[in-house]
Amino acid sequence: MSKIVAVGKSGELADGAMKHAPTEKGEVLVARVGDKYYVADNRCPHMGGRLSQGKLAGTVVTCPLHGSQFDLKDGKVVRWLKGSGLMAKLGKALKSPKTLTVYTAQVKDGQIMIEI
Repeated sequence: MSKIVAVGKSGELADGAMKHAPTEKGEVLVARVGDKYYVADNRCPHMGGRLSQGKLAGTVVTCPLHGSQFDLKDGKVVRWLKGSGLMAKLGKALKSPKTLTVYTAQVKDGQIMIEI
């Protein structure tokens, strides 16, 4: 059964900023782009890198470990692993691209809320 939980206050993030927030189902990434908030699993589906420690460009977050990129709007893979050499090809062959789980965020009474 799902429930609605708060993952932060709407005024605590500047435009283009990210943070992590704990939930009972695991850690999530909370990002603000303009006046919208995006929430996704904080762990990269490749090798579990903390996405909140990566880079945010628009709605695309880059994993700090291997450079995988995901669009926070829908979780789709923008790039699966960085690079083009033998190691990158091997890494792509061993673990195929997986989308990032995203959550619909809405602000209610100054809190960023998601359904988990």
